Amino acid sequence: QVRLVESGGGLVQAGGSLRLSCAASGNIFNINTMGWHRQAPGKQRELVAAITSGGDRNYADSVKDRFTISRNNAGNTVYLQMNSLKPEDTAVYYCNAHLMYYSPGRGGYYTGDYWGQGTQVTVSS
Repeated sequence: QVRLVESGGGLVQAGGSLRLSCAASGNIFNINTMGWHRQAPGKQRELVAAITSGGDRNYADSVKDRFTISRNNAGNTVYLQMNSLKPEDTAVYYCNAHLMYYSPGRGGYYTGDYWGQGTQVTVSS
């Protein structure tokens, strides 16, 4: 069974910083892309940043030059360093991973998209 566990959310004043972490565990063979999405009240979930296994990064225009996404050497943990936070960054942040895993029950390798439980980020003005 694959799990994504996030940490690092919280309350911060505008202009402050937070660092989110997301660790993937389970019968994982490899992880292609890991990323962060967010959903504010009354709004659709949107991509914030993503990083491939090769290190290619993609950012939403609203967070470029403020947020940085990275992965550890093992490739199973993704981080989101958020600087110069704004009240409009307030949302629940979700980690996402597109990966290949081994299923003992089905006796084979499969690909799938997995999500973390979400972590609240609140930026006060």
